[in-house]
Amino acid sequence: MSHRGSIYLAGHKGLVGSALLRLLRARNVRNVLTAARSELDLRETQSVNEFFHLHRPDVVILAAATVGGIRANQLAPADFLYDNLMIQNNVLHAAAHNGTKTFMFLGSSCMYPRAAPQPIKEECLLTGPLESTNEGYALAKIAGLKLAQYYQQQVGMRCICAIPCNLYGPNDRFDPIRSHVISALVRKFVEAMDANQSTVTLWGSGNARREFLHADDAAAALLLLLEKWESPNYVNVGSGIDLSIRDLSVEIATAVGYKGSIAWDPSMPDGMPRKCLDVSILNELGFQPQITLQQGILSLVDDFRNSRTAAPHQVETARPQ
Repeated sequence: MSHRGSIYLAGHKGLVGSALLRLLRARNVRNVLTAARSELDLRETQSVNEFFHLHRPDVVILAAATVGGIRANQLAPADFLYDNLMIQNNVLHAAAHNGTKTFMFLGSSCMYPRAAPQPIKEECLLTGPLESTNEGYALAKIAGLKLAQYYQQQVGMRCICAIPCNLYGPNDRFDPIRSHVISALVRKFVEAMDANQSTVTLWGSGNARREFLHADDAAAALLLLLEKWESPNYVNVGSGIDLSIRDLSVEIATAVGYKGSIAWDPSMPDGMPRKCLDVSILNELGFQPQITLQQGILSLVDDFRNSRTAAPHQVETARPQ
C-alpha cells in the first residue's frame, strides 16, 4: 500500500494496530502518524480535534478500542460502552471535519445476533438480540459502524467497515481479566505446567465454537480492503473456520507440553454458542490466511514464555470472547 498523504493509525500499540504498523513498514509505507495514549487520549474530544486540525491525515485506521474477554465485559459494561463510543465518535467526527478522505473502522463479530445463522453473513447485523455477556461492547461497535456509514453518506468520506473474528498474536494481552481466550489459555496452561498442576479447570462447557485469525493475517486483509473495497457495506474478516473451545484447549495444551487433565465448569458462561463468519466477500478479493492456528499458537506460547519477568501466579479461568 502506498499513499502520498499521511496515514493516522490509531491504536498502534495494540494487537491489530501493531500488526498493521509492522506490515505498513514492511511495505515501505513511511508516512504513518501514531500517538500513544499518554500523548493523545482518544476519549478527550478537544485533544482529538486539535490533533486532527494539526495533522489533517488523509487516511485514518481506527484500531484503538477498549477490549477484553467475558469477565472484563461483565465487570465493566459501562466502561466498554462509554469508552468505545467516545473513541469512535471523537475520531470519526474529527476525521470527517478535517479533510480525511478514507476512514477504516474495525468492528467485531460480537456485533452479530447471538442466534445468527452460521456461518454469519454480513446482512445478519441488527436482525436479533445480542449476546448479553458483551452487549455493551457490541452496541458501541454497532453505533460506530453506523456513524461511519452516515459520514460517508453525509460528507462523502470513504468509509471501510471491517468486522473481524476473534484475533490473536503478538502484543495480545495475557492479563487474567482482560485477555481473550487464546492468550488466556496459553497463560493458564504454561503456568499449570510450571506448577505441576494435575488438572486445569476452564470456564463453561467447552462446547462454544469460535473462529480465529492471526493478527498478521488480519492486517493483510485490512490493507487489502483499503486498496480494493469501495462499497460502504461492511465486510467480514476471518478464516471461515471455527472449532470448539474444548478442541482449542487441547491444541494449546499440546503446544505448551501440558499433559495433565482438563476439567470444565459449566456454571460459568460460554458466551455466544457459535461465531463463525462467512468470508466469501473477502475471499473473492483474493485473501487467504497464511498462518495456521497451530503455528500461531506455538508462536504465542513462545511470546508468553519469553515475556515473563516475575514468578507465575494463578490465572483466572479462560473464557471465549
